[in-house]
Amino acid sequence: MAAIRIDNVKKRYGALQALGGVSLEVAEGEFFGLLGPNGAGKTTLISIIAGLAHADEGRVSIHGHDVVSDYRAARQSIGVVPQELVFDPFFTVRETLRMQSGYFGIAKNEAWIDEVLHELGLTDKADTNMRKLSGGMKRRVLVAQALVHKPPVIMLDEPTAGVDVELRQTLWSFIGRLNRDGHTVVLTTHYLEEAQALCNRIAMLKAGRVVALDSTAALIRRISGSQLVVKLAGGQLPVSLHHLASHPDELMHGQQYTLRVNHHDEVEPILATIRSAGLKIDDLQLHQADLEDVFIQVMGNEK
Repeated sequence: MAAIRIDNVKKRYGALQALGGVSLEVAEGEFFGLLGPNGAGKTTLISIIAGLAHADEGRVSIHGHDVVSDYRAARQSIGVVPQELVFDPFFTVRETLRMQSGYFGIAKNEAWIDEVLHELGLTDKADTNMRKLSGGMKRRVLVAQALVHKPPVIMLDEPTAGVDVELRQTLWSFIGRLNRDGHTVVLTTHYLEEAQALCNRIAMLKAGRVVALDSTAALIRRISGSQLVVKLAGGQLPVSLHHLASHPDELMHGQQYTLRVNHHDEVEPILATIRSAGLKIDDLQLHQADLEDVFIQVMGNEK
């Protein structure tokens, strides 16, 4: 059974088509990335999965529980960390987590609350009023609230936006442990290096549609390849290599060129062509493509 199943979900806000028929599955135990530019539909999709918004068409289920017809079981199965800093200003951190436990019918949850506080670096803030916390500390509490009922599925919507390095390390250490223990994690983030390091599989959204869906390694390997940066001591890049240029403007200026290569065995023929033209190589670097390269390429190619 899939942890999350999304079948042809559509959502419109007036003239705006926020989601145009999204279908995908997230397997149990996956660390799944949901990426896209602002306005791609990520938060709308998360809101529908969490039951905070209703799809115009299509169906979403969490561990087999429909988010509309079986809302209670679906909501029990998921913990959501929203983008916005939403909190009740009248309670301490511990009181906030006790109340959140109560929403899910959980009593005598102190041991787990203490563990979550410890893992997120909140122990010394447990009796502090929410109003007095910094923005980063409030975001830690949002994470704690999402985890307080031990949901099998954890959804993180830009959890590290605007937070310090310490919180990022603390958060990913704890979330990584939960994922290894079997929890399914879905992450949206603009920090593509985080997604590349953490996510086993990634879906990219643009204008409310899935435009790429594969394992992180396969996306990098299949879509973008590597880049060979060649600096010539003099002369221009041979015309026969112009089609490999990643930055066409380099063909008109200077003697440093960035060439696309899909496999390492393509490098030697390129160098042989340069040598055959009587050119001397001043510097040579091979850069492995990363998720940012893939993202830029996919978003640029999909109209």
